[in-house]
Amino acid sequence: MNPSSSQGHGAGPPERPPRRRRRARRRRRNTGTRAAPEQAQPPPVAAAHDAAYFNGYAQLGIHEEMIKDQVRTKTYRDAIMQHRSFIRGKVVLDVGCGTGILSMFCAYAGARRVYAVDASDIAIQAELVVEAISLSNIITVLHGRVEDVDINEKVDVIVSEWMGYILFYENMLKSVITARDRWLKPGGLILPSHATLYVAPVTHPDRYSERVGFWRNVYGIDMSALLNYAKQCAFEEPLVESIPSENVLAWPHVVKHVDCYTVIVQELESFTSNFYWKSMMRAPLNGFAFWFNVEFHKPEVAAAWRRLPAPPYASEGSSANRYNKRATSNKDSLLSTAPGDPPTHWQQTVIYLYDPIDLEEDQVIEGSVTLIQNRESRGFMSIELAYLCGGHSFRKFSVMN
Repeated sequence: MNPSSSQGHGAGPPERPPRRRRRARRRRRNTGTRAAPEQAQPPPVAAAHDAAYFNGYAQLGIHEEMIKDQVRTKTYRDAIMQHRSFIRGKVVLDVGCGTGILSMFCAYAGARRVYAVDASDIAIQAELVVEAISLSNIITVLHGRVEDVDINEKVDVIVSEWMGYILFYENMLKSVITARDRWLKPGGLILPSHATLYVAPVTHPDRYSERVGFWRNVYGIDMSALLNYAKQCAFEEPLVESIPSENVLAWPHVVKHVDCYTVIVQELESFTSNFYWKSMMRAPLNGFAFWFNVEFHKPEVAAAWRRLPAPPYASEGSSANRYNKRATSNKDSLLSTAPGDPPTHWQQTVIYLYDPIDLEEDQVIEGSVTLIQNRESRGFMSIELAYLCGGHSFRKFSVMN
């Protein structure tokens, strides 16, 4: 795919070939092929783009970054321990196990058997750790894609840290759905059980000044001729960074809510959500920030919610509280990546406008956002924003890669 962006009525910088980001992105893992030693035939061969993706997760530094994210790792640990009465004596499947830390949490929570599946070569290292801490009698590491490995029994629990930037980047939830449909027993537990993606308009004039305004006076030289090119280089692609909560201009909008017990792959291929905001302050609109929450609920809680005419969470297309945004029982864990909450390695994903729009208080911003997964490569996701503001219409198309 050739990434590109556009904003406004054909206005903005011209298209240019995609550039490599200077700040290395963290690649997210998924499951991959496993060949039993006694089999004569070779394992299924992943496409070149998937092979590169899995190879990226063989590097320990990526897993170190994720494990050192205490909000992420402690929330998973706490959620597993909160559900240990369900896990004790049961069979668990860890989809995309990485170093195996979630599998180990499940073993310590009393699981009878844990299948830890990962396609990257980090699975080899995970097996070394499992052996070193004497958990080989509980944890079985399977080096392969969840679509290809063989597990000869049903499982009671699926645990996975599948979330990418903007929640759905890298499309690892698809592998969790595959695992659920192949092996999860009726009434089984999925951790996390629910996820919600949010978007809100944001102001961030300092970022615009740093990346674009700088060229107006470079050691006394006016280099404004570079402004269009500077905008393209700075804001062509979505950026992963932290947005202060005071920079959020309106209550966040629910783009997509996912129930991991019932979601199907087709729901995730492409979806659109319409938004409507009134700015809470007078400020320049510099872009739109995305973040997400995930929750860890028992299957009976999820089932009870589905029977309610209005679930106790903000429905898609609605506004929600800026911070935690979802009511959750104090017995259940919530992992939030929202502005103002304790920071995570996911931060927020921001799509910046090439040119800011000056907003008045209560000025309306309305439009739609569409997310499209690339069917050939999990490393690409398209995001299209179409919006009206101040009597003008705008459109921006971005590719996250």
